[in-house]
Amino acid sequence: MSRQGLSEDPRMVIWFDIDNTLYSAGTRISQVMGKRIHAYFVSMGLHEEEASELHLKYYKEYGLALRGLTRHHKIDPLDFDEKCDGTLPLEDLIRPDPKLRSLFEDLDRTKVRVWALTNAYKNHANRVLNILNIRDQIEGLVYCDYEQPNFTCKPEADYYHDAMRQAGISDTSKCLFVDDSKQNVISAKRLGWGRCAHFHEAGLVTVEGGKAKTLGQNGDTAADTDDIVVINNLEELRIVWPDIFSK
Repeated sequence: MSRQGLSEDPRMVIWFDIDNTLYSAGTRISQVMGKRIHAYFVSMGLHEEEASELHLKYYKEYGLALRGLTRHHKIDPLDFDEKCDGTLPLEDLIRPDPKLRSLFEDLDRTKVRVWALTNAYKNHANRVLNILNIRDQIEGLVYCDYEQPNFTCKPEADYYHDAMRQAGISDTSKCLFVDDSKQNVISAKRLGWGRCAHFHEAGLVTVEGGKAKTLGQNGDTAADTDDIVVINNLEELRIVWPDIFSK
C-alpha cells in the first residue's frame, strides 16, 4: 500500500538518465559544461591546476562536482546552476530527434511508467527534455534538489531510494535503468534494480570531472558486471528489452 492507502501501481518503472544519455556525447555538451565548471572553481580563488585537480577529485568522490563544492566550500548551488548549467547554449547544440520520440512513444505504457533520473537541477533537466521534444513522454522527473542543503545525487544509495519513493514503487526488481555512467548503473544494480543498461558510445570523447576521455578505453564499460547490458544506441533497448515495447 502507498502512503495514500492506495494499491501500488503494478507496472515497472523505466528510469532514463538525461545528459549524455538522451542525447549523444557527440554534441560536446560535456566539454562546454566542463569549461564552465572549471571557470567556477577558478572564480573561487583557486589556481588553474588546483581547480582542475579539485574538480576531478569531487567528481570521482561524489559523482558530481557540485556535491563536493557544497560539502567543503560555502557556495550557493543555485548560483552554480545559474552560471554553469544555466548558461549552456543548449538550443545550439541539441535538436528534437524524431527517432528518440518514436522510441518513447513505442514504450508499452500498460507495462512501464517512464521517469527521468538526473544529477542536474530541474531547470536544466526540463530545458533539455523540452528541446528534445519528449517532455510530454516523461511521467515523472527526479532531480538533484539544489534548494536542499544536503541534497543527494547518483550514485548515492539514498538518491535511488528517494527516487523510488517519489515514483511510488517499492519493488526494486521492477526498476529498469539507463545511464551513461558506469558507476551509476552498477550502484543501481547493487541496490537490486531489476534491469540496468549502460549507455556507452565507444569511440566518442566526453568530459568527466573536467578531464577528456575517449569512451571504450581502460575498461570503462559495465560489460563485466553481471546482468548489466551495454548499449551503443538507445534503439538497442528494443532488442535487449523487447517486452516493454508495444511495437
